[in-house]
Amino acid sequence: MTIKDLPYRATIEEACQWLGSQTTTTWTLVHLLENGLTPYVWLDFDATMPELFGNANGGYPAPIFLKEDTQRLIDGSPDVLMTITKDVDNIVSRLPTPGIHKDVTELRFLKKDLQKLAKQLQRQKAAEVAPQPIANVTESQDGISKAQVLLAFSGLAKINLESSLESALALFGDEGARVKSSTKKAKNKILWNPVTLALGLNDLYKVPMQRLTKVFQTHDFLDAWEAEWQQTLELLDF
Repeated sequence: MTIKDLPYRATIEEACQWLGSQTTTTWTLVHLLENGLTPYVWLDFDATMPELFGNANGGYPAPIFLKEDTQRLIDGSPDVLMTITKDVDNIVSRLPTPGIHKDVTELRFLKKDLQKLAKQLQRQKAAEVAPQPIANVTESQDGISKAQVLLAFSGLAKINLESSLESALALFGDEGARVKSSTKKAKNKILWNPVTLALGLNDLYKVPMQRLTKVFQTHDFLDAWEAEWQQTLELLDF
């Protein structure tokens, strides 16, 4: 299967077949989940939970990311149980007890996530073949823009992230995770340290480290920060 043949939202079979063609190994649902891929299921509009759907009257694809929900699938559950998801506006929402049940065949995986994982695995394989000395990670004077911060981290916690960035609240370390050298520039040129931001979201809002790791793996503009994030996790014994 070529990348052109891979659907925007792939079934388990399509995802496994495509990754197999990219890695020359056999894939299963368990392998997809253990490699950090987020599965989605389509939710048709439900009048009993209107807050989930917003203006999406026809429904929307809802992510399954809670560890307990994905672990059931890894353990071989014959069905899907989703107890927490994100609404159509990407805000984390707890579902009414006992949650939503779906058939495993309804699981879908995003094309961009599959591509990202394939690239990551290919880089790892190349590194194993020709390992390079690991340079010490030092504090960078560079960072990411406000727009990139909002794209990567919005919706992970129920806070107004944009307001927090503008006020430089000490929620994410000194200077609100702003790169100090950039604060001397115009307001629209200020940069933020994504590692500090991520640690603040975990410490204060209990955003899971696994979910934050997924953020660094998903966005290309965070590639330069992924090594520092992984080293931080090791230092914190995660």
